[in-house]
Amino acid sequence: MRSVTDPPSPPRPSASSGGPPPDDRPAWRQQTRGEQRWEVSIAVAAMILLQLRLPGDLTPIGRWTLPAIELVIVVVLIAANPFRIERTSPVLRGLSLGLIAVASLANALAVVLLVDDLISGTSADDPAPLLASGANIWITNVIIFGLWYWEFDRGGPAARAAGTHQSPDFLFPQMADQTATFRDWEPRFSDYAYVSFTNATAFSPTDTMPMSRWTKLAMMLQSAVSLVTAALVIARAVNVLK
Repeated sequence: MRSVTDPPSPPRPSASSGGPPPDDRPAWRQQTRGEQRWEVSIAVAAMILLQLRLPGDLTPIGRWTLPAIELVIVVVLIAANPFRIERTSPVLRGLSLGLIAVASLANALAVVLLVDDLISGTSADDPAPLLASGANIWITNVIIFGLWYWEFDRGGPAARAAGTHQSPDFLFPQMADQTATFRDWEPRFSDYAYVSFTNATAFSPTDTMPMSRWTKLAMMLQSAVSLVTAALVIARAVNVLK
């Protein structure tokens, strides 16, 4: 029993009093350092190289036009956040989304032209270039949707680092862990690339569940594009081999 002369106990810090967050909060719910740039930079570089490798008939607006635009945007984004993605602004956010949108339009156009070529039967009798073009478009599609997921989940990488968005658009298995084993875990681009790859191969979510409507629609669109591309290309290649 405390006497009246004992000093009062200091109040426990809480979020409402401006103190530090509770210790039991996982890292993905706290303010942390920004994600390192190198993972997403490698993915974007691979995407641009794949676009440059497409045949000319699948890039009617010029093989170098869209990759050059994407390269300029990438240089600006890297200059703003060279090592870690921590700075954000409406301009940087718009450039990042514009980069993904340009790549999406280029790949969508390539898919349409490839499907038209396959349906009309004007493709060459050699299955190797056909399979190479289909694989090129499919891999590019995986990278692009991985970028969309990474950029939109909880407001993007900078917003996730700032901890301003608490409700996840993707529920990763580590987020549902109750043993505190993954307390220091937070998603990076490689996690979203994995989600994109598994969705493109299984045509459905695997271990990571979409929580918001836009994620469900985006994953549905990716599965449809992946299914059409793979089915038509493989069918045409088998027909050519026969």
